[in-house]
Amino acid sequence: MSESPQPTSSWSIGSMANNAVQFLRLPVLASSGLAVVASGLLYFKQNELIYPRNVPVDARTNVPKPRQFGLTDYEDLHIPTPDGESLHALFIRPSKKRAHRDLTVIMFHGNAGNVGHRVPIARVLQDVLGCNVFMLEYRGYGLSTGVPDEAGLKLDAQTGLDYIRQRAETRDTKIVVYGQSLGGAVAINLVAKNQEKGDIKGLILENTFLSIRKLIPSVFPPARYLARFCHQYWISEDVLPKITQVPVLFLSGLKDEIVPPSNMTQLFAICKAPRKVWRTLPNGAHNDSVAEPGYFEHILSFVTEEVFGDDD
Repeated sequence: MSESPQPTSSWSIGSMANNAVQFLRLPVLASSGLAVVASGLLYFKQNELIYPRNVPVDARTNVPKPRQFGLTDYEDLHIPTPDGESLHALFIRPSKKRAHRDLTVIMFHGNAGNVGHRVPIARVLQDVLGCNVFMLEYRGYGLSTGVPDEAGLKLDAQTGLDYIRQRAETRDTKIVVYGQSLGGAVAINLVAKNQEKGDIKGLILENTFLSIRKLIPSVFPPARYLARFCHQYWISEDVLPKITQVPVLFLSGLKDEIVPPSNMTQLFAICKAPRKVWRTLPNGAHNDSVAEPGYFEHILSFVTEEVFGDDD
């Protein structure tokens, strides 16, 4: 029987979460001030708009290290993809006093910045859950090679999961896939294609969208008539219902100014997972929902009940 993760105090969770959000105030897709320009560029430069990997300006060269946030037991990795790219990744182990090595969380980040900007979130996750955390940097982001697009990011996600499944210390662990915004779309696709093996025990989605085409009118109203020309689809509304063997936690910031909260509501409604859990963050905006009270407590409850519940 595996031991379920033990809770961390609300004060420590909130303190670390507030620290984390300082590294997360990054634009998603583009700021509203660029909407008019974006309408003209959408067709020709949509990859640059959808995957702003150079935001902030030093995001491709300055990737904060876990040790900058008090984490010492980690590995800085470069993982080859089947099509010849090299993906930068971080593998973070829990502190020995909180170790729960039967669990590995795979993190997929949003569409700006790099994995280093999300290390504070990983720190809270490994502290709250006592788990391994694997953070993958998409092609073209941070220290990874290549140029991002939908097909490439899907291959990157599969490469990361395959790595965890083959690595000696993680191949027998329970896996939870966690995605924020664009990372939620990446996570949905990955879980839908890999649920049969049974090692993925949970999916956590925060502030993700129905599809890129449906998101464009709310982010760039002047470009709404060009949405049909978008060749980066990320049609989560079609893929999510295919997940029928993995429980799903939905974390929805009700003040999300980028992805309308109705996107998450609709995804929850069409989800056909064996168990699905809905949690709202009343004051959560797109980039700071992670700092809202209860965020990590919701994750802890989900993992305890849905991932380890059968072990009790």
